[in-house]
Amino acid sequence: MPGKRGQESINDKSPRYVVLVTDMLYDFIYGKLRSRRAKSIVPKIRILLEQARKNNVPVIYCNDEHNPNDPELFLWGAHAMKGTKGSEVVEDLCPKVKDKIVTKTAYSAFDGGGRLDRILRESYKGKGATSLIMTGIHTHICIKHSVYDAFVRGYDTIIAVDAVNAFTKKDHLFGLKYMKDHYNSKFMEIGAIIEEIDHLRD
Repeated sequence: MPGKRGQESINDKSPRYVVLVTDMLYDFIYGKLRSRRAKSIVPKIRILLEQARKNNVPVIYCNDEHNPNDPELFLWGAHAMKGTKGSEVVEDLCPKVKDKIVTKTAYSAFDGGGRLDRILRESYKGKGATSLIMTGIHTHICIKHSVYDAFVRGYDTIIAVDAVNAFTKKDHLFGLKYMKDHYNSKFMEIGAIIEEIDHLRD
């Protein structure tokens, strides 16, 4: 059953978009958990962020920032450790002044005491976001877990299919199918998303 916020977005002729950028950090692109597939989506995300900012669509970076005893580290090893270069956003996607940054110690962007949800609800002068545009890595882990948390909170989710990726094509496709089947996520390429954003000015 969709949440109240999700039902409001169905009836709202003008969705209130927010772009989430997940874990586009040095350790995932160049460092300890680097992936060429992650690096390949940087240009697409950059284009989307430029257009989002021009149209006053909020941008939120959702970044791993780990402490030594975080459970995730026992599986993946030390990465994106707090205070290190590895936990910083790569230079090509550097946050701008108006962008928000939310840190997390687990997979979901909604981890961290509810800060992301508060920012989303306070956006658009208190009207709140209705539709989250998902970008970043990894499709089958952090993106998938974040989309679950968005779903149960009543947000619509748009997966920017050419701006998310995973360690392997198999992992990527698994994540996409799961989100489509279980969370009713909408799939769009960056070009189509930008067209939607540009219509907000019409």
